Amino acid sequence: MGLFGELEDIFEQRQDNELTFETMTAKIHSLFEDNPQIEFVQNVQIQGFDTEDEMLLVLFSHLYVNNNDDNIGYHDLDFLYDNKREWNRVKEELSRGSHELFGYEYIEYNNDDGMVDRDSFRMTQKAKDKLFGELSLSNRQRKSRHEDLIQCEKIAEKQLFYGQSIQSQIDELGQLLENAHYQEIHTRMKESGFRCGFTCLFYGAPGTGKTETVLQLARKTGRDIMQVNISQIKSCWVGESEKNIKNIFDAYRERVKKSDLTPILLFNEADAIINKRFEGAQTAVNKMENSIQNIILQEMENLDGILIATTNLAGNMDKAFERRFLYKIKFEKPTLEARMSIWHTMIPTLEESVTRTLATKYDFSGGQIENIARHYAINNILHGQTDNTIATLTSYCDNERLETKENRKVGF
Repeated sequence: MGLFGELEDIFEQRQDNELTFETMTAKIHSLFEDNPQIEFVQNVQIQGFDTEDEMLLVLFSHLYVNNNDDNIGYHDLDFLYDNKREWNRVKEELSRGSHELFGYEYIEYNNDDGMVDRDSFRMTQKAKDKLFGELSLSNRQRKSRHEDLIQCEKIAEKQLFYGQSIQSQIDELGQLLENAHYQEIHTRMKESGFRCGFTCLFYGAPGTGKTETVLQLARKTGRDIMQVNISQIKSCWVGESEKNIKNIFDAYRERVKKSDLTPILLFNEADAIINKRFEGAQTAVNKMENSIQNIILQEMENLDGILIATTNLAGNMDKAFERRFLYKIKFEKPTLEARMSIWHTMIPTLEESVTRTLATKYDFSGGQIENIARHYAINNILHGQTDNTIATLTSYCDNERLETKENRKVGF
């Protein structure tokens, strides 16, 4: 069992009142004496904290390393001390931000909807880098079964068609993501005291090119995409979903550090996690939903990277999320001219008169037109080129619309 496995056992015994504070401290000091070569031990001891504050730092470290906890409250800490007066002192200093761990920049407050939350703490990135550098935390569970890496060089080029307004917004975002511009803007934003993360929301009807736009932006700017598997985030186990969300952002931070070009963090079809929060949540599920959203809001506030979320249901999005997206681009169904271009791109053999007829008669999205083009290609492979192209395509178009017919009531 490693050092932090031993610490976990000691703190569990202390929490179960099997150890006094003094006995717990003696066990941890003995553990440190047996492992003087470990950098974590050296970095804790070199600060010269008094015993109470040293144990508090070790507890914070245990909660982060063993529990991956970046949302630590007083209830996570209050078991540590036997002496209530000592705990009250520590609690008061934590609430005022005057505790030594703040002074050494080992801990910081979390944020709740953009406001400092003095009841919630986390270890600073500086502390994590200093204390846990040798632990290879990237190899822990957080490495992620909840995210997949899409390498930019493996993204196939695809031509997309937008209306003029959308095109200008996409062009601006593409210029921002070009590395020379990105680095300059990032540096200037940071120097000016602005948040230096870039958050984008693509919203609109299904099939309008939101996800494909992310892929093409990544391909053109040479950025990999870390795509989040939202369906695997939520767990039936209390606290697991929150850990999953934290794991994702921790994994993204690690990937940013290791990448020459900052990758894109993609929350695709994010409707389920950026919807309106539950007011006065009572059930465990609703509380979990709110907790997940609070974590994401906090991470967006502190983001140093690029986050893009796509959604079909922007009308149900919480206002707190709306404020945190720097770019908000609405994807609408293509214009007549754009639809004609899509038809021609998907089926280059079509005459202009045919593309105009189809584009005029059917107000389809790009995704729907692609479906029809695939059906047409499959039909040609199986049965050969059709003699009546327009009739065949019209048939596929009619099937694509899925128009619902009134069900006839059955009488008695």
